[in-house]
Amino acid sequence: MSCRSCGVESQTKLNVEIMIHLPAPMNQDKPGVLVSPKLLVCLDCGLTEFSIPKTDLPLLGAGVAP
Repeated sequence: MSCRSCGVESQTKLNVEIMIHLPAPMNQDKPGVLVSPKLLVCLDCGLTEFSIPKTDLPLLGAGVAP
């Protein structure tokens, strides 16, 4: 698969954890939401893409930490 930005076929997938903080001021007292997506990183230009797992989407919608 080639990079959508530069077209080079030099991408790698990485397992990561990302803490998403919801916009303040109405959510400033709520903890962040920890999600575990896989990053797709182009090792040539640095473009990085990820999708949030379906199991984590309800947590974002509710704005709560698991």
